[in-house]
Amino acid sequence: MNPQACRSNWKVQSLGQSVEILDSRRVPVNSEERKKRVGTIPYYGATGQVGWIDDHLFDEELVLLGEDGAPFLNSSKPKAYLVRGKSWVNNHAHVLRAKPGLLSSFLLYQLNCADYRPYVSGTTRLKLPQGPMRQIPLFIPAEEEQREIVAEIEKQFTRLEAGVAGLRRVQANLKRYRAAVLKAACEGKLVPTEAELARQEGRSYEPGAQLLERILAERQKKWNGKGKYKEPAKPDSANLPPLPEGWAWATVEEISSWLPGSIQSGPFGSDLLHSEFVSEGVLAIGIDNVLDGRFSLGSNHRIKPHKYSVLRKFTARPGDLVVTVMATVGRVCILPENLEPAIITKHCYRITPSTPGIASRFLALALRADAPTRRHIFGNVRGQTRPGINGPILKAAPVPFPPFPEQLRIVAEVERRLSVVEELGTVVHANLQRATRLRQSILQQAFEGKLLAADHDHRVPESEEISIAAESPAIYGRST
Repeated sequence: MNPQACRSNWKVQSLGQSVEILDSRRVPVNSEERKKRVGTIPYYGATGQVGWIDDHLFDEELVLLGEDGAPFLNSSKPKAYLVRGKSWVNNHAHVLRAKPGLLSSFLLYQLNCADYRPYVSGTTRLKLPQGPMRQIPLFIPAEEEQREIVAEIEKQFTRLEAGVAGLRRVQANLKRYRAAVLKAACEGKLVPTEAELARQEGRSYEPGAQLLERILAERQKKWNGKGKYKEPAKPDSANLPPLPEGWAWATVEEISSWLPGSIQSGPFGSDLLHSEFVSEGVLAIGIDNVLDGRFSLGSNHRIKPHKYSVLRKFTARPGDLVVTVMATVGRVCILPENLEPAIITKHCYRITPSTPGIASRFLALALRADAPTRRHIFGNVRGQTRPGINGPILKAAPVPFPPFPEQLRIVAEVERRLSVVEELGTVVHANLQRATRLRQSILQQAFEGKLLAADHDHRVPESEEISIAAESPAIYGRST
């Protein structure tokens, strides 16, 4: 805030002059002790309530400002908050009582608009000591004008929050719609089945069961792995739902390639240590690279070329699926065709589907959908601190298996629909980001004296309000 920007009749004085600082009355209580003293009184820390306790230190309206651990350098997040009534405050928040002539709510909003860079210290965990805090400048008009400014801020925030709530609803609707599309795709409800089209067109077709037999026969014929050929795991059909005409149940292992290592996890234990990752070299694909249906270079762990030569059997092959199987279980993506040389790491499994028997993208849908494939995986997750699944669980996962031309049509329709969802999601995300900026703009204008009706030309224009007219699409059985 620029003092010259404030109205000429506003006072400029330090925070230390404007408030009583009650820090000496704070008492920290560790979590173990609080477990023995659970009550109905809120227990507050740097950024808000952190628990409950059986007694109080204060019983009034106060402004709490983070002392350490608050997001001082993030303009979109609050550093101060208001408490009323009985409360207990630990030593991570400064306790401020506004002096007569200063409204607590006016103080609150101004503190959430302040620039804390000159006053905080530290590197990994910023701290706002009491001395520098006292020097923070405040710009204070008459009390009646404070009330008007607070009322205008809250009016505009209410309007803004209504728009944000609408955006959040659209986000939730898009998420539900995405799940509905994936589920319908794996139940034969998204496009006409191959059986239906064959009847309409008076032709024959290859059912999923027949296609599966052909794949398994070809798999055995081309087998060149170690030892005697072993039949892949069969699906346990006892609890599986009925499928559309022409579909069959298979397992991930049955529809994987005959190539050795077609279902392969990354190197474990001392084969690849975290300390061996470098900034340049061959990409090492981990859970951070596998998003929901999308490959990402967000995490850029790499290994030296000579290490890659040792771990070459874990090579990530373009077009293969990668499934996360540890810590973050069940994310799936297809590796891009232009993938640079890379390996998978221990938290991932690489799956090479049989070709041309199954489209990789259809198997990816089955692994992402709320359907038996995914439920099998999550129903077999083991471990508390690091949940995960193993190879046999993944191999035995049941997969709905339609005729191959139907797989292609399903994939095309899913991608068409989800591309619309992604576009809408991008718009919603951009508007949420804009709402955050607009909130700060409202506060900035408030403390430059530009928000009230008397400064109408400088107010946040109505056109800047956040709104969205887009309704999330609905799924009506099969649509074109």
